[in-house]
Amino acid sequence: MYKVMLVDDDYPVLELLSQTIEWEHLGVTLQSTHENGASAFETALHEMPDILITDIGMPKMNGIELTKRLKEINPNLQVVILSCHSEFDFAKQALKLRVEDYLVKDMFDPEDLCEIIKKVKENLDNQIRKTLKNLHLQHMLDSNKVSVKERFIRQTISQSQITEKDWIVEANTLGLQLDKVGYKATLAIVHDFQITKVKYISEDILTFAINNVIEDIIMESKLDAVHFCLGAKEFFLFFPCSPTVKIGSFDETYESMKKVQKALKKYLNIHLSFLIGEDCSSFADLRQELSHLESAKHQCFYMQPGSILKRDIVQTAMVDLFSNYDEASADIKDLLLMRDESVIVPIVSKWISLFEQKKYHPELVKEWILKLSLDLKVKLQALQFFRSEHSVECLHQKILMCNFLCELEGILIEYFKSLLNLSNEVYNQTKRREILDAISYVSMNLEKRISLEEVASHLFLNQSYFSRLFKKEVGETFVEYITKMKISRAKELLEQTADSVGKICERLGYDNQSYFNKLFKNHVGVTPIEYRGGKASVG
Repeated sequence: MYKVMLVDDDYPVLELLSQTIEWEHLGVTLQSTHENGASAFETALHEMPDILITDIGMPKMNGIELTKRLKEINPNLQVVILSCHSEFDFAKQALKLRVEDYLVKDMFDPEDLCEIIKKVKENLDNQIRKTLKNLHLQHMLDSNKVSVKERFIRQTISQSQITEKDWIVEANTLGLQLDKVGYKATLAIVHDFQITKVKYISEDILTFAINNVIEDIIMESKLDAVHFCLGAKEFFLFFPCSPTVKIGSFDETYESMKKVQKALKKYLNIHLSFLIGEDCSSFADLRQELSHLESAKHQCFYMQPGSILKRDIVQTAMVDLFSNYDEASADIKDLLLMRDESVIVPIVSKWISLFEQKKYHPELVKEWILKLSLDLKVKLQALQFFRSEHSVECLHQKILMCNFLCELEGILIEYFKSLLNLSNEVYNQTKRREILDAISYVSMNLEKRISLEEVASHLFLNQSYFSRLFKKEVGETFVEYITKMKISRAKELLEQTADSVGKICERLGYDNQSYFNKLFKNHVGVTPIEYRGGKASVG
């Protein structure tokens, strides 16, 4: 969605516009509101809006100066001026700055602004279509060069059979003059790649757009750098360095990378992170360093957008993560049962922080989360008041395609919000809240003794009435339901923990292990020990 910045020193106007206009319905999002131009300008330097709606007469920096400065940074910025009759001279200046429209506050109607926003959004859509068309045409002309460079760098990484002499000849034709100068190798990775790719219609067009911007910034800044894309998701940049000059060489490379990051953010709205390798002065050095950078993607996994880090030998933890699985599963179950959206971010952040602290291997983290989501799907169906058709396949695909932990955090937060909305929707639609409350109570207290009398008392219902109602609504007696849920929990504990059968029996509120074993076998078909052994042999 296009981002809107709203600036006016009249707070009632700010409040009126921000609350009465349905921004999302118009296809835009209200990025921020400000009571003076200076505050708006400072925010825009970090996150440039697509649409600026601003008053003229304001303290610290007026709307004309704000528009002028932001237009210098982003000529395509769409500007709508709000003004009073007394500011007509200012308004004439605004028109010279090519603002999209001008509204007089004395005759102002929010509906007028809505119509203007629709028009401005159409302007932006047309700009994007025109840009994409030009990119596509230019891409058709330059695609061969891009393909040649990509094929060359992939062959170098894969260490395919090629003589050093032939490699140097081809490298020279592509601008990589390793026989004359040394290079510092860096790996750059695009954040939010899946979302970005959709905006540019195809990965080919996105690859070309990135190539185009990087080439422009290299030429304008006279960096003498060489770049090779590996598709649109990642690419290598080689910055020239002198083997005899060590002091300051890293600072120069760092500043060059910041220029590339800033250009991609400004022109394509793409966030980029860099991993810096070692200096390469020979064919063998470069091949080895590319291999090191490729194998260090687990380090990139923990980088925030816009990061620049030196490649490091990071020891990723391959064990112990699944020892926390039971606790995480309980956290998620409680989250859904409490139906409180405010606890989603703290719970997800808790586990993301653990991943960051321990630096688990990305594939292990993804495997852990995928298992958690699959088990969650089973729990949702077992709780009965969730819709069994809810699918997690889309979530799995997003997780597998994730390159950064910060993106994974956002995916999980949105996923749990959707589940919570779904559970609240179903909960609000049912006429038997007492049954849903009973099921929630059982799930929250599964690892202790639960009696019919206790739950009926909790719901302020007559025991006999509750028993009949539960059987009618659920299709089984309350005792049968509790037993089924406890056996299901026992299976989880046998799979996910090393606890003895006796400890699991005690944990679930059973005093007699023989009775528990018999109960388990009646429901599952095998004893707890046989079940655990069978699962182990399958794994």
